[in-house]
Amino acid sequence: MTAQRIGFIGLGVMGEPMCRNLSLKSGCQVTAFDVCAEPLERLAEAGVRQAGSIAELANADVIFLSLPSGKAVREVCLEPERLVDHARSGTTVVDLGTSPVALARELENRFITREIGFADAPVARTRSAAISGTLSIMVGGRRAVYDQIEPLLQLIGEEITYCGAAGMGQLVKIMNNMVLFQTVSALAEALAIGQRAGMDGELLFGALSKGSADSFALRNHGLKALLPMDFPTNAFPATYARKDLDYALELARQVGLDAAGAELVRGRLDRAIDAGYGENYFPVLSRIVEASQS
Repeated sequence: MTAQRIGFIGLGVMGEPMCRNLSLKSGCQVTAFDVCAEPLERLAEAGVRQAGSIAELANADVIFLSLPSGKAVREVCLEPERLVDHARSGTTVVDLGTSPVALARELENRFITREIGFADAPVARTRSAAISGTLSIMVGGRRAVYDQIEPLLQLIGEEITYCGAAGMGQLVKIMNNMVLFQTVSALAEALAIGQRAGMDGELLFGALSKGSADSFALRNHGLKALLPMDFPTNAFPATYARKDLDYALELARQVGLDAAGAELVRGRLDRAIDAGYGENYFPVLSRIVEASQS
């Protein structure tokens, strides 16, 4: 791989392990920025340099963003920080987080005027997949930009899918999460019904995993979170899940469809957040399901 200067902005639950993999596997110099010092200190052991500001790493050849929301991406790229002004011509900016489709298209248009490439490349799967470099990544943007960044994406993911023009990576990711959240909600219902009816939850989920109800959600979120009732705060939280469902419901409204299933799950997430579970791993919505009365 040709040596490149890599910038990385956002070192949260997913960003830190992705940045680590890029530094250890690429042979490139990686410079990172985050408002929290702790991940930067940990990543120094992997050879990652610390930037004192976003402007300080803006001379990189490729700049990755791993930020918690479209609002944060807009702030970094277009508003107070204005990466669009700091980055030099020829740089490529890659958004690894989940942001609205319309924002991805707006960012591409803004960056192109500065001769800066852009791709939306949201990642899917769990933090453990981010650590092991086995994420699934959906990419939107110009084909030439995708061809340029694909070797770097291979260092953090094992399934890289080119989805088309800018925004299409975000569209696929948003639909992926909408289906996942509804599946987890259905699993929470099945577990609550089964247990109230006297069924052992482990036996129930074990049997489902051998039948047509088997899924990634069952084998991961079901067996590892719902069954042991383990909802840590250092994983994808309920607040993030609600944000992604808001993006999905916004798309549904734009195309004139009633996404009733997504609305139901959003309501459960709202109630979980109101109950104080906002920072817990999103399958915590099962607390709302199990507490419900007919």
